[in-house]
Amino acid sequence: MKRKLFILAGSVLIMALILIAYAIIRTWGKTDLDVKIHINEELVQKSGFGESPTFAVWLENPESHEIRAVYITRRAAEGDWEGKNDVPVALPRWFEIQKKLQEAASQQISVDAFSGATPKPGYFTTKASLAPDSKWICWIEVNLAADYNEYYVASHNQESETDKYLSGQPAILYRAEIMAKEGVIAESKLVGITVYNAPDGKVIQPLQGITTAKEIFDEIKISVVKPKPKIIR
Repeated sequence: MKRKLFILAGSVLIMALILIAYAIIRTWGKTDLDVKIHINEELVQKSGFGESPTFAVWLENPESHEIRAVYITRRAAEGDWEGKNDVPVALPRWFEIQKKLQEAASQQISVDAFSGATPKPGYFTTKASLAPDSKWICWIEVNLAADYNEYYVASHNQESETDKYLSGQPAILYRAEIMAKEGVIAESKLVGITVYNAPDGKVIQPLQGITTAKEIFDEIKISVVKPKPKIIR
């Protein structure tokens, strides 16, 4: 009996070592993008709706212009706006890209792989696997509804086109250049506001009248890390 238990224990140990080795081999030589964001709770509470911001994180290959969605809050990904078919002013740049992706695929793109519920204020982390030594641009677009200021004011006229979506300050866009090497930390830079249906056709516009919107994400850390070994995916 003891011999059988010893053999069984040895078999279990060998199997465990094999699984651990397999998990390590699967991550060998690979790199992950790690995006860590802190959502400003105080600013969210001060906004007109008190709801967390809508945002999108995606990657663009600077040479091929391939687009990879990393994380999109579900309303923006699915177009679910509580009775409205669409709110294009929420994330104008991402909506423009999503439309092009759908047209290229001639079908609705699946959002389950990269979308999720809007995170509550506090820290939020998302990841994406990257080919070692590859180069990417990481874009982050964010919009906090009804965060008005002296420049972007609320309209009390139901017929007004000024702010019929109650967006307040427009979405803002961050950009970071990435080299997929373990240990690299990329600097995210605020490059402008994004404007839906702009007269000149340019979605990305210079910053104008932006105040508190710069603090929606009061911390953004974009780094390249070694994937953690996982026995079960």
